[in-house]
Amino acid sequence: MADITTISLGAASAAVDARGAQLRSLKLDDVEYLWQADERWWPRSAPVLFPIVGKIRNGFATCSAGECHMGRHGIARNYDHELVEDTGSSLTYRFESTAETREAYPYDFRLEMTYALEGDATLAQTFAVTNTGEVDLPFCLGGHPAFNVPVREGEAFEDYALWFSRAWTGVSPTGEDGIENYGRMRTMVDGTNRLPLTHELFAQDSFTLEGVPDSTISMVGPTGHGVRVDFVGFDHIGVWSAGPAADGTPAPFVALEPWCGTATRTDEDDMLEHKQNVIIAAPGQTVRRTFRITML
Repeated sequence: MADITTISLGAASAAVDARGAQLRSLKLDDVEYLWQADERWWPRSAPVLFPIVGKIRNGFATCSAGECHMGRHGIARNYDHELVEDTGSSLTYRFESTAETREAYPYDFRLEMTYALEGDATLAQTFAVTNTGEVDLPFCLGGHPAFNVPVREGEAFEDYALWFSRAWTGVSPTGEDGIENYGRMRTMVDGTNRLPLTHELFAQDSFTLEGVPDSTISMVGPTGHGVRVDFVGFDHIGVWSAGPAADGTPAPFVALEPWCGTATRTDEDDMLEHKQNVIIAAPGQTVRRTFRITML
């Protein structure tokens, strides 16, 4: 594990690991809201997804600059990021292309991740992707924060629900070995503003929602504690929990993942520039996206 740096503001604190610029802790009044990377279920907490979200077919894609060879969620999560600013309540990390990264993703880029505590209980996570090369830069990006469910003692996983700002109907593609099948959709939210959490929801791994009202989702337990994620500027949000541990114990967390882009679709080709909601940055251009996590 690389160096971990902690920031605080009032009763809120956060800790970030230089390895992958990954959020490792998020607390309010000393209560831990973030999943603590237990390898019995999942050994990460909140990886940064760049320059792809999810999987590309067989780990391979073509692009205008050549070939891409990447595992799930890309390369940023696998490298140490340089801490370039620490204000006490915010951190900025930098990750730049190298000869090694260009073997997987043949482009020049700079990724800066900023984590900033705001107000009494909110963390803003900002992606800033700069095209440092001489050709257009195609990429996707996303967050993957997982949260303890339940947050408070005496509560159960099934006591929690996802809440939306108003009633709506949301559908999700089904998955085929991590590839999204938009020809076979399933209804996740049907004319309501509430989706109760059950482990059976994740029998097919995860689900993906698009067009979430007001780009906000809350995950709240019976005492009103939980989190709200506000993700204006992100096209999708993935919702995921791991399968049971070896002893059958169900996973005590749920990830709420704002995404610009998705895994490859079954009806897409393997050209990176053709991926759903891919972002194209011109040479010298910087693209920023921010989502916020509020502890409730």
